[in-house]
Amino acid sequence: MYEVVIVGSGPAGYVAAIRASQLGLKTACIERSFDINGKSQFGGTCLNVGCIPSKALLDSSHKYVEALNHFSDHGIEVNKPKLDLSKMMDRKNSIVTQLTSGVSGLFKANKVTPILGEARVLNSTQVEVSFDGKSKVISTKHIIIATGSSPIDIPEAPIDQENIVDSTGALTFDSVPKKLVIIGAGVIGLELGSVWARLGSEVTVLEAMDEFLPLADKRIARDVLRELKKQGLNIKLGCKVTTAKSNSKGVNINFENSEEVHKLQVDKLIVAVGRKPNTSGLIDEKCGISFDERGFIPVNNFCETSIKNIWAVGDVVRGPMLAHKASEEGIMVVERIAGKHAEIKYDLVPSVIYTHPEVAWVGRNEEELSEAGVDFKTGTFPFSANGRALASGEATGFVKVIADKETDTVLGVHAFGSSAADIIQQGVVAMEFGASAEDLGLTIFSHPTVSEALHEAALAVNRQAIHIGNKKNKITKN
Repeated sequence: MYEVVIVGSGPAGYVAAIRASQLGLKTACIERSFDINGKSQFGGTCLNVGCIPSKALLDSSHKYVEALNHFSDHGIEVNKPKLDLSKMMDRKNSIVTQLTSGVSGLFKANKVTPILGEARVLNSTQVEVSFDGKSKVISTKHIIIATGSSPIDIPEAPIDQENIVDSTGALTFDSVPKKLVIIGAGVIGLELGSVWARLGSEVTVLEAMDEFLPLADKRIARDVLRELKKQGLNIKLGCKVTTAKSNSKGVNINFENSEEVHKLQVDKLIVAVGRKPNTSGLIDEKCGISFDERGFIPVNNFCETSIKNIWAVGDVVRGPMLAHKASEEGIMVVERIAGKHAEIKYDLVPSVIYTHPEVAWVGRNEEELSEAGVDFKTGTFPFSANGRALASGEATGFVKVIADKETDTVLGVHAFGSSAADIIQQGVVAMEFGASAEDLGLTIFSHPTVSEALHEAALAVNRQAIHIGNKKNKITKN
């Protein structure tokens, strides 16, 4: 009998398995995905067809644009760069292989038992695994469900993975589409749109909502929209796709806004309208666990389900569908199983969009604080006044720090810039320890670094910024 059986080997599952074994728990991890040779594809969506391959293409495509348009700004003259998409894809695939095989190595090193097959949770102590026409029942003291999520498909645009593709298919094009439409202006849509626009596609993004990036800081959302349009993404808000059909020339699309119906003929269509939890057929009805109306498994703050000793983490439960949130939930659960005190501060889960410049935030924004009746003050600092950003030719964007008016405690950090993801992480650390804006302002930052923008924004909260005027920074009373 195992002490912990984990269903799924994505960022939640494989991390939980490794940590459980480190804690001395006999652990198995079940993975249903496999290649033609029957070898487990550990790492889930993130490593195989999500976070990692998309970031590889984002990096490669950005380097291509830099060589094409910006090297001359640095006094570097080169012949017109030539795109080798096949080689770019090979690089992406090799990175994926390296990381997924690395998970297998970590399992072996930590004595985690990998099990290949389709899992079905029978009760709080038994999991049935089916593979190659055979099945067996595994006994365990604890079960952790970490099966992740899949792209949502919509009837208006049936996916065929040829002309109409989901986010997985969008990572495997063998040529650059001349004309490309993306349904959805969320994180996935914007990142994939950035990749193919940089490589030469004429990209149109159709977003049904009238508001762009509704969870982001309003000023940042406005600046991001303007910048991405400059980069060639034709982002249309308030547009709903009514039909999309493949044909010999590509895809014929009909969409409508408040004014009229429009038609487009494009080479490829990417459906990026969100993701759904992988819970269908996962749990036996007799087990007693129910799902909400969207297929998520209800859990408490410690990821406990309604059945004792069955836990659920990552994309199958409430909260943002983020790899780092999933990993931390997996660790929290196995540490609680091992008798340790562990919890997650869900209000400190950072969000990042890996466009260029990047978009990132942690904590609350001004709109949320105003609605909650919290008095706050803000400080902003533009990268255009940061020496390292100017030297690197990356002066677009700014950092904003929001603090409580009375206590000066940092309530949120928001950034739009080439290093936003890394800057936000410093904000996460500060907020984890309950830092004030003054604390950040008193912290010594290396010079010259783009992180100094966070330092100056923190100083600006209390109108003490050195390298920019402080008049625009404000105190808001509710």
